Amino acid sequence: MIRKIAIIAAAMTLAAASSAQVPYWKDLDVFAVNSETERTEMIFWDNWEDALSQDVEQSSYYKSLNGTWKFLYHDSQENMDPEIGKTTAAKAESWENIKVPGNWEMQGFGIPIYVNTDFEFATWNPQPPFIPDQNPAGVYYRSFEVPQDWAGRQVYLNLAGAKSGVYVYVNGEEVGYNEDSKDLARFNITKYLREGANDLVLKIYRFSTGSYLECMDFFRISGIERDVYLSTEKHHTQFDINVISSLDEECVNGVFRLELSALPTKDLDVSYQLLDKDGSIVLKDCRLVSDGKSVMEGVVGNVRKWSAETPELYTLLLCVEGEYTRFNVGFRRFEIKGDLFLVNGKPVKFKGVNLHETDPYTGHYVTRERMLQDLKLMKENNINGIRTCHYPQPRMFYDLCDSLGFYVYSEANVESHGMFYDLDKTLGNKPEWYTNHIYRIRNMYFRTRNY
Repeated sequence: MIRKIAIIAAAMTLAAASSAQVPYWKDLDVFAVNSETERTEMIFWDNWEDALSQDVEQSSYYKSLNGTWKFLYHDSQENMDPEIGKTTAAKAESWENIKVPGNWEMQGFGIPIYVNTDFEFATWNPQPPFIPDQNPAGVYYRSFEVPQDWAGRQVYLNLAGAKSGVYVYVNGEEVGYNEDSKDLARFNITKYLREGANDLVLKIYRFSTGSYLECMDFFRISGIERDVYLSTEKHHTQFDINVISSLDEECVNGVFRLELSALPTKDLDVSYQLLDKDGSIVLKDCRLVSDGKSVMEGVVGNVRKWSAETPELYTLLLCVEGEYTRFNVGFRRFEIKGDLFLVNGKPVKFKGVNLHETDPYTGHYVTRERMLQDLKLMKENNINGIRTCHYPQPRMFYDLCDSLGFYVYSEANVESHGMFYDLDKTLGNKPEWYTNHIYRIRNMYFRTRNY
């Protein structure tokens, strides 16, 4: 049923995009164009030693685009050059500088707005999906070069978070569009690239139809809020994994299942090793992924169990067509029996907090250092659970929660509080908003399901 929903949603989105008579940011039926979102966020390495020892950002197949960009702000998109997507380095030279990631209102462009339950662009009488023409917009520009050893490979632009309606242009050509501001949007830009310097333009509208689903109780601010980076893979296979790591009925042995998926256009040679913390191999297998899917299973005897008190982790090392990626794996069993929530067979009381992505100086951009500072403070105060209200957090947040020991309740980027909860008003009851909701829920699920 889920796959059927995905196919329907994708078909509706692409059809709407091809026939849209209004701009994407004003069109309810267009919330993603040419972006790949329903996938685990993964980076590859060219050898297993680096895959085991390096941070993701150190991989030779990862290129950060964070830093200082050129920026042009408009109080209203009505004043924007319709050919702005074709901006070159020479044209952008006179623009202002802006730090990426970092909301533009926190850097002197536009005004931060705080409201709790209202839409800041339609406070008194919201009429979804109406968005006013007087809509602030920002245009980001930078150039980049693709590493020479990426030649012949697939190259992706990754936007980990940008708000609200984002158009992507490479070398003057429109690549795609995205509105889900708190999930990774990945664009295959291979065919748009050229040798040497490439022009990258991100045109971002402060409000879009997607803003009706991002009515969170925090400062409403805009722009690039999370990392921007390039990644590369040998083939465009949309390879993905689903790691299922639970316990048997006695909560003694680890039950491991690795589900592999890819486009059915190419058979993939995949192998894995599951490593203990001393580097010893506790499970391994290899498989040819044909027809787009395959499964590998195993049992780990007397497994080290993960919980908030004992965050024990194993390392999953995957080899896909001679290239490597890794994930942390925690074996745990969650159950509800009567009115008790059991973790590994024992009742647990959640002592939790709601967490917003907020920094007093950088807005919705939170550095790893600040995130770690917050999490350590929580541990010192015996907090063991976190609700990510009301959207998914960046990849590194889940990595830290795995290693430090937190139970995480991850929410999709869906909050239409400004419509309140009357059955005839809430957007969750309106069929025309159905695919928008499902899209965001699936983005959250597939990106974070392996934590």
